[in-house]
Amino acid sequence: MATPDHSAARPAHAPHDAHAGGHSGDTGVTHGTHHELPTWKTYRWVAIWLFVITIAEVWAYYIPSFVASKAFVPSLLIMSLAKFLIVIMFYMHLKYDHKLFRALFTGPLLIATATIMILLALFGKFR
Repeated sequence: MATPDHSAARPAHAPHDAHAGGHSGDTGVTHGTHHELPTWKTYRWVAIWLFVITIAEVWAYYIPSFVASKAFVPSLLIMSLAKFLIVIMFYMHLKYDHKLFRALFTGPLLIATATIMILLALFGKFR
């Protein structure tokens, strides 16, 4: 005996299970929110900025008077922080994700940074 085909009663674009995975059909929209992802033009500009900052870091390393100055380490830290933020915002799509995901990423990062700074201060490593 043949089993009845229930797929004819359901439109072709309707999902099999509306609760599975939290997606609303084949549109790629999750829970009613939709964010545009960056275009290739944006990725090109991000890559150019990362390249420029890396060139500046390497260039700063080959200036002996700058390496000997007190501004050397802070400037490298600032440039590496800028590159880190650019990477997490664009390549990890954190800029386009829900605010909860940003909080789940930046909260522990801030706690870890504060812990390291407190430990460095405690053991007298700041000069």
